[in-house]
Amino acid sequence: MHADMCPGAMATVIELLEEARYDVCALTGDFRGKTFGPFEAALEGVARVRSHLHGPVFAVLGNHDTIRMVPALERMEIRLLLNEQEAIRRDDQSIHLAGIDDAHFYRVDNIEKAAAGIPRDAFSILLSHTPEIYRQAAHAGFRLLLAGHTHGGQICLPGSIPITLDSALPRCFGSGAWKYHEMIGYTSVGAGSSIVPVRLNCRPEITLHRLHRG
Repeated sequence: MHADMCPGAMATVIELLEEARYDVCALTGDFRGKTFGPFEAALEGVARVRSHLHGPVFAVLGNHDTIRMVPALERMEIRLLLNEQEAIRRDDQSIHLAGIDDAHFYRVDNIEKAAAGIPRDAFSILLSHTPEIYRQAAHAGFRLLLAGHTHGGQICLPGSIPITLDSALPRCFGSGAWKYHEMIGYTSVGAGSSIVPVRLNCRPEITLHRLHRG
């Protein structure tokens, strides 16, 4: 989101949310623009968006975020998943949603801890700021990985070909849907911009995922 450096983008997000219908919202981190310094403006931007979200909201921290933001985010009723998981239940069925701390910069991710307690035959989703941990996520048995971080390159060649992804992963994992072994992944290009408020050949997005029972 980088909510403090992209107020115009956040205003558009709020407009789009008025028409959106969904059961659960997932935020994959990078709430502020810089990787250091004050974060009050970012929290204010997130709060404006949060007031237009309905239902449960889950999130993980990104490499631009600090653990000091967690209390304020949770007061907004955003459930931060810090190397942990929670079951979402409907009638007699459940989906296990797990989240890990930033694996790109801080490297405080612990997939084993996040996966602990998830039944082996359960449908499980992992939220990670970066998709770089796709191998570990698939090995841990997650069925779906939702990530962000890359901005899809943000400044791309025609055809949305990223010049750089700032991530150690194949370009095909840099945006959109992909698959690794039995795990499906989706890397969102995000709604905000990083470093500079510019996008080229890389449109921002809010992604609506529909899960169908197999």
